Amino acid sequence: MKKIMLATDLSERSDRALRRATLLAQQFDASLSIVHVVDDDQPQRIVDNERNMASVLLRELQLTVKNVDGVICESRVVLSDPFAGIAQAAEEEMPDLLVIGPHRRQALRDVFVGTTAERTIRSVTCPVLMVNAPPVAPYGHVMITTDLSEGSERVVKTGVALEIARGARASLLHVFDAPAVHLAMSYTMRTKERQTYLDDQRKAAARSLADFVNRLELRSIRQKVRQLQHSAADEILMAAREETADLVIIGTHSRSGVAKLFLGSVAENVLRSAECDVLVVPPTYTRREAISQA
Repeated sequence: MKKIMLATDLSERSDRALRRATLLAQQFDASLSIVHVVDDDQPQRIVDNERNMASVLLRELQLTVKNVDGVICESRVVLSDPFAGIAQAAEEEMPDLLVIGPHRRQALRDVFVGTTAERTIRSVTCPVLMVNAPPVAPYGHVMITTDLSEGSERVVKTGVALEIARGARASLLHVFDAPAVHLAMSYTMRTKERQTYLDDQRKAAARSLADFVNRLELRSIRQKVRQLQHSAADEILMAAREETADLVIIGTHSRSGVAKLFLGSVAENVLRSAECDVLVVPPTYTRREAISQA
């Protein structure tokens, strides 16, 4: 990871994103680019005023990051629609990672779809890190999610290639379904039969995950399977809490036979409710150097 971009709205919510971006830049000896977007769909005098104020604040941030943290840093103000401006800057600068702050949870809990964060993630081609937790140190436990599909192979390879788990424990989570327990007549199954069926499904899921790990030649990664009993997003978040993961890596789309587990809505629900940080890998991310390093 050589270049990190931080998209900031200059609010206190963005402070933790700045801190995480700075920690990552220090950890990987990467450069940092700070971007702020001023909505240009306003009277010109307001646009000019906001741009001037943002430029002053960005210069202060840039100097602090450079002089205090020792990170090479640039900054810029973009005039555009918020999410379009971030996407434009990311396309021009081609960062290895885009870092953003958390959305306003209470205000946007029910209308997250269509917000700047969600639209940004859908618009850029690089991985996006949403920083939810206060950064105090490098990541200690990184959990990567997979549905074992070809699409999720890219997610895992990207997570490994970015080396964001460097120095941390890494685990691979596969949420499996046991369809028979959802059938209308499942209540006719005896307790022992039900448990035998679930054990068989768990063993099959574990074997499939092991094959997936061997196929990708992953080393030193802990494998975990979990039965789908609630929503896929809930299972991922519960696993993250139980395993004390401070970063979850997830893809935005999948077209496997269990596509319902990892469609965009799952990533959105994880982003909406996660207390830990979340790294989202978009389906269009095919950067050669990232994939070839995995």
